[in-house]
Amino acid sequence: MPNPRLLRTALLALAVVVIALAATPYLRQHFFAATAPRPIEPRGELADFERSTIELFERSSPGVVQVVAQRQNSGRLDELGTDGPGVGAGTGFVWDRAGNIVTNAHVVVGAQRIAVRTASGRIAAAEPIGIAVNFDLAVVRVSTFGAMPLALPIGTSSDLRVGQTVFAIGNPFGLDQSLSTGVISALKRRMPTAQGREIADVIQTDAAINPGNSGGPLLDSAGRVIGVTTAIISPSGSNAGIGFAIPIDTVNRVVPQLIRAGRVSTPGIGIIAANEAAAARIGVEGVIVMRTVPGSPAERAGIRGVNEADGTIGDVIVAIDGKAVRKLSDLTDQLQSVTLPGKAEITLQRGGSQRTTSVDVVDMGRS
Repeated sequence: MPNPRLLRTALLALAVVVIALAATPYLRQHFFAATAPRPIEPRGELADFERSTIELFERSSPGVVQVVAQRQNSGRLDELGTDGPGVGAGTGFVWDRAGNIVTNAHVVVGAQRIAVRTASGRIAAAEPIGIAVNFDLAVVRVSTFGAMPLALPIGTSSDLRVGQTVFAIGNPFGLDQSLSTGVISALKRRMPTAQGREIADVIQTDAAINPGNSGGPLLDSAGRVIGVTTAIISPSGSNAGIGFAIPIDTVNRVVPQLIRAGRVSTPGIGIIAANEAAAARIGVEGVIVMRTVPGSPAERAGIRGVNEADGTIGDVIVAIDGKAVRKLSDLTDQLQSVTLPGKAEITLQRGGSQRTTSVDVVDMGRS
């Protein structure tokens, strides 16, 4: 038979434990709660990579602006409201001391009014200087600011490497002066634009790019612009880790033409090419010439198109200046590198034989 005194002692001890457990939160709140501001713990020095990122942002962000385009006569653009009907926003960056700002063509094309807001909060109207839809690039100019922010330094895209760290500054979803970081995920991507053209050597990055980043700079670790952010691949429309930027070497060729002439020259020889899918179906590698433009260099050089009477293929362009041409973008890429007016050696295949002929390259946009 249990000892009554021992049993009472055990029950009393158990009761004390239960009461102590139940009272613990109240005791902690009373005796240990920090009811006054806690002392700040010194953090020590920032890591080297943090300091370099901060310095890059502080040095570069003043040259990045928000670009707002209004496509309807409603609302007040000078308030930079971006949620009204017909109003869209993107990003741009200062190109030179004349107030020229580079952005994407799709940000401003068709706009009735354009406004720019700098990192300091100043707002001014801008006018379009030139738009190159085929390169998704545009230049707008601000003339009312007394002193423009410094133009961002320009790099080159010719020596980029997959894995390099990159930085994007922009205005995603209207959140201005946002910095995102990542790496170059791939190079030499191709991105379709208007009128069936493609931009070559496009940079792919996993740096967060969202709607509103369009037209902003993609920077390398030296703070140089190496690309212009332009598109994302995402079913939801938000960042999914796949973003693209137009290479700066293309930008540096197109933008001066837009500033100088308001347009970009379109080097060509005057051919109408057959559909690439049709060429692939019949096993032809190269650009099938459907017909030549009357009076064009191609017609003068004797290049022959498809025979309309029986559908017989005439000439197929298989190389230009010794470099293989497998599709239309190969041909346009090579023609873009020709200084106008110029010449190109075009290798043609007709029947079972090949021949090379010298053809004038002209600005077809002025034809």
